[in-house]
Amino acid sequence: MIADHKSAELISNFAGQWLNLRALDTVQPNPSVFPDFDDNLRQAFRHEVELLFETIVREDKSVLDLLNADYTFVDERLAKHYGIPNVYGSHFRRVTLPPAFDARRGLLGHGSLLTVTSYANRTSVVLRGHWILENLLNAPPPPPPPDVPALESTGAIGEMPLRQLLEKHREHPACKVCHAPMDPLGFALENFDAVGRWRTIDAGNRIDATAVLPDGTAFEGPAGLRRTLLDSPERLAATVADRLLTYALGRGLDQYDRPAIREIVRDAARGDYRWSSFILATVRSVPFQMRTADGRGAADAPRER
Repeated sequence: MIADHKSAELISNFAGQWLNLRALDTVQPNPSVFPDFDDNLRQAFRHEVELLFETIVREDKSVLDLLNADYTFVDERLAKHYGIPNVYGSHFRRVTLPPAFDARRGLLGHGSLLTVTSYANRTSVVLRGHWILENLLNAPPPPPPPDVPALESTGAIGEMPLRQLLEKHREHPACKVCHAPMDPLGFALENFDAVGRWRTIDAGNRIDATAVLPDGTAFEGPAGLRRTLLDSPERLAATVADRLLTYALGRGLDQYDRPAIREIVRDAARGDYRWSSFILATVRSVPFQMRTADGRGAADAPRER
C-alpha cells in the first residue's frame, strides 16, 4: 500500500489535516517586519514538510523521525532562508543537516510549523505550545476563560520581555492551569522568529530558550525539547494512532474507540513505530473492520442500558 502511487493522497490530505498545513495559505507576516517573506517561501515551507512526510512513509521509517530526522528538503530559496550553504536552483533536494543545524531536525525546525504558530509581527509562545500539545501530544488545553484578557489587550507587549509578561499572565489562577504545561514548550522555540529564521537576539535582549515543565523536567532550545518529547515516544505514537484512525474512519473518535487506539500503539511499538505497523494495525482494528457507511461500527457504538 505504501509503495502504490495512490498513497500520495494519504501524504497530502492526511499530513495537511494533521499538521494544519492548510493554514499556510492564510498566514500573512507583516511585510514591514518580514520583507523577505513571499509566496515562493510559503510554497517552499509546504513542500519541505510534504517531502519529509512522504520520505518517512514511503521508506517505512519510524514516525519518530518526524521529530528526529537528521535531514530535510530545500531549494535555494529555502536554504538561503535557513542559512544552509551550497544549495542552488529551484530543484528541491535532500540535504543532511550538520551539527550546526541540529535545531532544524524534524518538524520543530520547519518554517511551516513556526510560521502558522506566530502572529503577523511576532512569535507566539502560547500558539506554539498549544500546537505541540494538540498535534504532537494529543493533549490540547481547554479554551481560555472568557473573563481573562488576551496578552494583546493588555498593551504591555514590547514594554517588558515576553517571558516576564507571561509569568505575570499566569498569576491569574484560571490561566496557570493551561499555561504551565504549554508555555515551556513554546519558550524552547523562541530562537526561531515568526517566519522560522534562526535568531539569538530579540528586541535587544538575548533570547532565553530554557524551560521547565510542571513535573520538573528541564530542557533548552529546540534540541532539548525534541529530546524531551522523544523520551516518551508512546505519546507521539498515540497521537499518530488517533489521527490515522480518525482519517481512516472519516469521523471523530469517541471514548469507545480508546481501546483500539491503545492496541494500535502496542502493535506499532512492536514494529519499532514504523508507518507500516500503524497502517496495518489501523486496518485490523475493530472500529475499522466494523465500520458502517457513516463511519460508526456496530461493535463500537454506545448501547442503551
